Amino acid sequence: MAADEDGAGPIRPMREVTLKIRHAGQPETVASERYPEVTMRSVSSMTGRSDERKRIVEITGDPDDVEGFIEVYAGCDPVDAAEPISPLGEPRVFVALTIRVPEWDSIAELFADHGVHHRTGTVIAGGWERWTLYLDADTDLSTVIDAIEDRGNDVKLLRQVEMDEISASARFEAAGALHDLTRRQREALAAAIRAGYYGHEKDAGVEDIAAELDIGTTTAWEHLARAEGKVMNDLGDFLGEE
Repeated sequence: MAADEDGAGPIRPMREVTLKIRHAGQPETVASERYPEVTMRSVSSMTGRSDERKRIVEITGDPDDVEGFIEVYAGCDPVDAAEPISPLGEPRVFVALTIRVPEWDSIAELFADHGVHHRTGTVIAGGWERWTLYLDADTDLSTVIDAIEDRGNDVKLLRQVEMDEISASARFEAAGALHDLTRRQREALAAAIRAGYYGHEKDAGVEDIAAELDIGTTTAWEHLARAEGKVMNDLGDFLGEE
């Protein structure tokens, strides 16, 4: 192990790896492919040791799409219950899930079987789950990817970097601030930046963003507000860690 810059002791060499996984036939993918503009994020780890496991997720998007997403998810075979614990009709709904383990293919448990650390708070959008892994120097990434693909899943490698090379800005980017956004939210945020919406003089308004995207002002405001909320939440978490 290499010593750190202050000579305080050895640094354990590890890599941070970001994968996108299309989880074949599982409720997350089925619902996400049906409603690609909806984002689902785990906000609790799995609990329970019997044939049932429970967790809480956050689902964001157009309120009608969110409700449809929950309905599709609840109808999938491994799911015993998908119970909203915050009001429907809102762009963000928290849902308590109960899943039957024998019929559920867990990516997290696959990582555990391979001794791989992963970040909690997995995000899925557009049919793809986003996972951030932390691998020891002697862990063979190709073996991990092969194990995922052997279950019929698709895998994309997005990023691989040594932990001691990750800058503060890269850590923030990797936290998912941008990757949690839907395509329309990304477009709205990019249009706002281009138009000077966040500039000191604030040269543009929501109506300018709406005009560029050829959508209604209310719709533009909704996309932008949700994008801002996600980015600022992640920035708050990042600053808290710093």
